[in-house]
Amino acid sequence: MLPLSLLKSATGCPILIELKNGETYNAKLHSMDLWMNMSLTDAVRTSRDGNDFWHVPQLYIRGNTIKYIRVPELVLGIVEEERAARQQRRADRSNRSSGGSRRSAGGGRNRHGGRRDRRDHPQWQ
Repeated sequence: MLPLSLLKSATGCPILIELKNGETYNAKLHSMDLWMNMSLTDAVRTSRDGNDFWHVPQLYIRGNTIKYIRVPELVLGIVEEERAARQQRRADRSNRSSGGSRRSAGGGRNRHGGRRDRRDHPQWQ
């Protein structure tokens, strides 16, 4: 399972993030990008020693400062359902397309059955 697909599915869910400097944030994931930069809402920041707490309404965390991310078990179920649905759509598409092809059977052949080359092009005649 890819981390980015997991985090994308966790949008709107509460997550726990530990930074490399030891601080932790319990917050709702608002959005994220390909570099795991995250925008969080309604966060509780815990100091490195665990003695101090702050409420932060909105927060942006750079992906390269993140050490650890914890998501709820519910999100794992959502990701599995999305994967199964995606595989089903692929199977449905391949079943529909295998019934008949719109391409000609010639496969790059000229009108006489041979392969195309420069001599068959009108510019070279």
